[in-house]
Amino acid sequence: MSRTLVNTLQLFLFISLFSLISCNHTPQKQIVETTFTDSNASENVKKLHQRLINISKKGIAIGHQDDTSYGLGWNHKNHLDTIKSDVQIVTGDFPAVFGFDLGWIEIDKPYNLDTVPFNSMKNLIIDAHKKGGIITISWHVNNPVTEGSSWDKTSAVTSIIKGGAQREKYELWVSKLANFMNDLKYNGADIPVIFRPFHEMNGSWFWWGGENCNPKDYITLWQETVELLRDTHQVHNLLYAYSPNKLNPEDDYLRYYPGDNFVDILGIDIYDFNNSEDYKKAVIHDIAVLKKIAKQKNKPYAFTETGLESLQTKNWFTQVLYPTIEGSGISWVLTWRNYDTKHHYMPYKGQLNEKDFIQFEKLPETLFLKDITN
Repeated sequence: MSRTLVNTLQLFLFISLFSLISCNHTPQKQIVETTFTDSNASENVKKLHQRLINISKKGIAIGHQDDTSYGLGWNHKNHLDTIKSDVQIVTGDFPAVFGFDLGWIEIDKPYNLDTVPFNSMKNLIIDAHKKGGIITISWHVNNPVTEGSSWDKTSAVTSIIKGGAQREKYELWVSKLANFMNDLKYNGADIPVIFRPFHEMNGSWFWWGGENCNPKDYITLWQETVELLRDTHQVHNLLYAYSPNKLNPEDDYLRYYPGDNFVDILGIDIYDFNNSEDYKKAVIHDIAVLKKIAKQKNKPYAFTETGLESLQTKNWFTQVLYPTIEGSGISWVLTWRNYDTKHHYMPYKGQLNEKDFIQFEKLPETLFLKDITN
């Protein structure tokens, strides 16, 4: 065999082998590792995080603020032996996500700003967790300078970050919050909680946001609060959720963002103020923004607060809310509380949207308690 023929055969075999390797090589997707705000997060926190991801692939967990605390014509503190829920009364099932608020725990009240006793709240959280529900907690904390409500717009953030005149008071307030969180246990294990402090910061109705606080100080407040909870008080059962209000055209979703190492979940709060078309456009637009950023940062995302007060738009759940969130990839959506006939965000027996909500519960992507526990 001539040297030329040998060289030709060798070249042929090399090309064939290279082609075979190239054809069978599938580029590997870059795996982005999940990191938590708390590197010492409990196992139950890590399981909740994965659960939120799994839920988002199946549908949307439906949530309700103060669902088992009170409703139309009933209050848990007057019926301690019975767990009630307007959602359960209408549909036969509880919501998948249970919202609570710790406002006023900082000032040693025995009940929160919506008159829910903290002892009862703790029991309701344990019950919801035991049933397989997901817990999310907000904190409508009083203004630390004036001790007025969250809606007292007096500038306060610079007074409670390190070096501020009210820093010692704020550290005491956080310690009371930490004691509550650390006490949330079932069968000796931590109850995992999605903690959503200082929400809607791009609006100016709370002392911690908008015209009342610049982004730099807000970010410092968030980071120092996390450090107090996580490092000083060893609270390890929290996932931290960041949730601006509806985005105006000039708003940047990340303007107040504390950083990837201080946030576990991205959210958005949008309400329908009796203008369903504007609401639908805002939800579709903002969740698209939210989704894009969440994918880039490899974080779960959710519709953290919404609703239509008094629900006077007929078929609101099936024709307004559902079409805007269907296929969006959010892990959950939370509607606000049911206080009375003028201030409620879920239907109750005889309410205009009762039948519509029953249909909503049957839609393919709506997940209630039984759906996420089966």
